[in-house]
Amino acid sequence: MNFLGKRPPAAATPGAAKKATTRDRGNAAEDQALAHLQAAGLQLAVRNYRTPGRGGGEIDLVMRDRDGTLVFVEVRSRTHGGFGGAGASISATKQQRIIFAARHYLMRLPSPPPCRFDVVLVEEGVQWIKAAFDAH
Repeated sequence: MNFLGKRPPAAATPGAAKKATTRDRGNAAEDQALAHLQAAGLQLAVRNYRTPGRGGGEIDLVMRDRDGTLVFVEVRSRTHGGFGGAGASISATKQQRIIFAARHYLMRLPSPPPCRFDVVLVEEGVQWIKAAFDAH
């Protein structure tokens, strides 16, 4: 305890382990998903693609499949299966933001290739759902 009667932050306590943040867990899930997809033959094009400005979207992984298809991947992770698990957290609004970001990404290309939207769920293992949703 310090002179104000408060405990020092965990990082300041000798020998204390740093607690993983939500961002740390998200990055670890993306790492797992990326390794899984690369083992299946996909190649990374971009990680964490974001549209400029507020209210845009983000794509966790943009991959290229063996047949040339551009794959926009949403990675979701949950520490427990409550509230429907990781898959249930991909709402219609989230899908629209991913689609918006994908369209923005495709505008940079001279000729858009075939595309699809996949989801990788990282819970007790890794589950890859190809063509999980379509652009409307």
